[in-house]
Amino acid sequence: MRYDATADFIAALEAPVLRPAFLVSMQFASSTVYAWTGRGTLVWNGMSFLGVGTMGDVASVEEGSSVQARGTTLTLSGFDATLLGDALTDLRQGLPVTVWLALFDATPAIIGNPVIAFRGRMDQPTITVSGQTATISINCESRLMDMNVPAERRYTNEDQQRDYPGDRGFEFVNSIQEVTIYWGRTPNSSNNL
Repeated sequence: MRYDATADFIAALEAPVLRPAFLVSMQFASSTVYAWTGRGTLVWNGMSFLGVGTMGDVASVEEGSSVQARGTTLTLSGFDATLLGDALTDLRQGLPVTVWLALFDATPAIIGNPVIAFRGRMDQPTITVSGQTATISINCESRLMDMNVPAERRYTNEDQQRDYPGDRGFEFVNSIQEVTIYWGRTPNSSNNL
């Protein structure tokens, strides 16, 4: 059982009729876009999600027992191709995206709290234009992808000042690089400590 799933959510999963929907939060350069796979506007947790209905799609969201970066793809189809330029200038790689799985009752109201199905960052978009309409698919990568990027850090004063301004722990690292240290004997040179 997931740690963030409420008892009401678990009971709804086990019910004979399942009414699921995805809620998506995508941060763009100018604003954050909230959308969901239903129709109309859905207000949850202080956020207003715009319904995209069948125009929106969330590819399979996988979860496994091994530590592996798994991504997903978010697709919006059937929108005016003239708006494509605005969408692309606002899209930035590396900005956060969150996908929640929500379950609804017959009224329809959200049961319990939606569960985070995917959290990661936006990557490259794929664009298809057919006539007056366009389809944009945004690949989303897990933050585990950062484990494959080497950390470019050094044991230098400059690197230490990035995280801890004013710390003097690495202040003399450069000056001791060529120093000969004599331990337990009389030095024959003037270049010693």
